[in-house]
Amino acid sequence: MPGGGRMESIPREVPVKLNRRIPPVWVTGLSNGTLGFVTGVVSFVLPQLLAGEGVPEAKIAAITALAMSPNFWAVIFGPVLDVRFSRRWYATGLAGLAAVSSAVAVLSLHHLVVLELAMLVSAASGILASSALGGWLANVVPQQDKNVLSKWMNIAVVSGSGVVAAVGAELVRHLPVAVAAAALGAIVFSPAVIFLWIPAPGPDRRLASESFGQFNREVLALLRKRQVLVVLLLFLSPCSSFVLPNLLGGLGADFHAFGRVVSLAGGVGAFVPGILGCVVFPVIARRLPLRFFYLANGVAGSLFTLSLIALPHAPWTFALALFGEFLFQAVAFSIQVGIVFEAIGPENPLAATTFAFLTSATNVPVTLVMLADGHAYSAAGIRGTLATDALIGITTCLLAGLLLARFDRVMRGPAAGSARLTEALPEENGSAG
Repeated sequence: MPGGGRMESIPREVPVKLNRRIPPVWVTGLSNGTLGFVTGVVSFVLPQLLAGEGVPEAKIAAITALAMSPNFWAVIFGPVLDVRFSRRWYATGLAGLAAVSSAVAVLSLHHLVVLELAMLVSAASGILASSALGGWLANVVPQQDKNVLSKWMNIAVVSGSGVVAAVGAELVRHLPVAVAAAALGAIVFSPAVIFLWIPAPGPDRRLASESFGQFNREVLALLRKRQVLVVLLLFLSPCSSFVLPNLLGGLGADFHAFGRVVSLAGGVGAFVPGILGCVVFPVIARRLPLRFFYLANGVAGSLFTLSLIALPHAPWTFALALFGEFLFQAVAFSIQVGIVFEAIGPENPLAATTFAFLTSATNVPVTLVMLADGHAYSAAGIRGTLATDALIGITTCLLAGLLLARFDRVMRGPAAGSARLTEALPEENGSAG
């Protein structure tokens, strides 16, 4: 989903003239790896290190939830990336800020206030860097290559998160902390090196007030559309949020999994299920309506979470939990994008804003459920966290399903009445004649 929601400041009817060749699409897409590396550091490596320092799980969950919150509010700063400087400038500068703040977070394990702020800045910078990159690449990559580009940008996020989950904590354990922090920062920034080979159009000369004004008008227009409101309400409910992958990094000790086992399980658990989820999604989506698929995936994933309570607290259970939770999370992400495309429809002049607005909404329940899971851990341990997470998912999926079914019946009512009226008109005309 990174970069998909950027508004294009260059008018569609004015093609961008490029003076040099674009790198292969897979290389260009992997330049989005900074977001994957930041995600791995914030959601897995730092919680694991904090747990090793004896920080309570409820506190770790609260810190991680705050750090992940830019996933839904960073979109309001998106219009800034379209003005004043080139998007390559923004993408490079923000990738550098993400790298520096990630290193500061690692250096601040004993200073939680500084660590919280550094994690927040790192996550927000990674998201905005990806947004700037998406808006930049939308203007330089040929139309026929954009679906392939989207695939590789998402692979960069999945694989980047897995790589950092596997090696991040190991670097801190086996190297001086300053060296490890510098190494993690270098890893976070490394995809930006690819920017040197990607041609970049010049900056947009609009004022920031013009860009924000356009964005605000488009969001207000979206809120008048019934289809968008239905999807927005679905995404704001925590029926398929799957936040446990963001918490399990700090819960290895509850499964008697320590050190290298946690890192290896986190790396493989993020990478393999992420790719598998992308492969499974289109196969099932051909057979099920996407909204039903979304709710069914939420219920199935929650039942999987509930089943973990009955398993022994062993390292293999920890690995299984990571694999399953990452798999259901990856499928949920894919379905969300599919539902957004359905809501956008063909030739929608607000396509970019719709994408940004709806995908950011999917992250609101993530923060709320993470806080609930953290409090459940304080009250009842790992079993409390698993039970709370599963019951939230099952309950909200069932409620959302009932509401959507009722909405569909209401919408079919006027459509059916209109169809009956249309069928009756020829008869009336005939009798009149």
